[in-house]
Amino acid sequence: MLKTYFSRMKSKASCEPRKPLNKILWSFLGSFLGIYLIAIFGRWFSIEDSFFLLGSFGASAVLIYGAPQAAFSQPRNLVGGHILSALVSVCIVKLFSSIFPIEVLCALSVSLAIMLMHYSCTMHPPGGATALIYVIGSNKVQALGWLYPFTPIAIGALLMLLVALFVNNLSQNDKRHYPTYWF
Repeated sequence: MLKTYFSRMKSKASCEPRKPLNKILWSFLGSFLGIYLIAIFGRWFSIEDSFFLLGSFGASAVLIYGAPQAAFSQPRNLVGGHILSALVSVCIVKLFSSIFPIEVLCALSVSLAIMLMHYSCTMHPPGGATALIYVIGSNKVQALGWLYPFTPIAIGALLMLLVALFVNNLSQNDKRHYPTYWF
């Protein structure tokens, strides 16, 4: 049984070759503009620090600008995955923060966010980080309460989506178009 278990970990294929330089440069341009736009927006509309710059948006940038054809990168997944995960985390904190320790809240928020993204066909891996950020966030983050899914989450995801629509469709390459589907 153990031998069978470990045999499943053997390589089934080899690593993909490096992407062409033009794809790498388009990914750079999109991610630079997307994160820069969120940072500028955050500076204009946040009282303190760059509140809109969340780690989960960095991970989203990898997907929507580096792999725009992937299912996880599509608008439905980007926006829906972030917003649903944020809603889950706010619910978990509001309902259970006085009952469970933070470790349980963290695990519960990420696990329930994954279940909800699966169920709604909005799987976006950075959504797990979005859920976790709220649970472990500072008092400033948690003070947002039900606003968190909308600002900074929905606004940030929509800003990144606008940049993805712009940059990913600038290329003359027929294989680099965005989105593959909306809903």
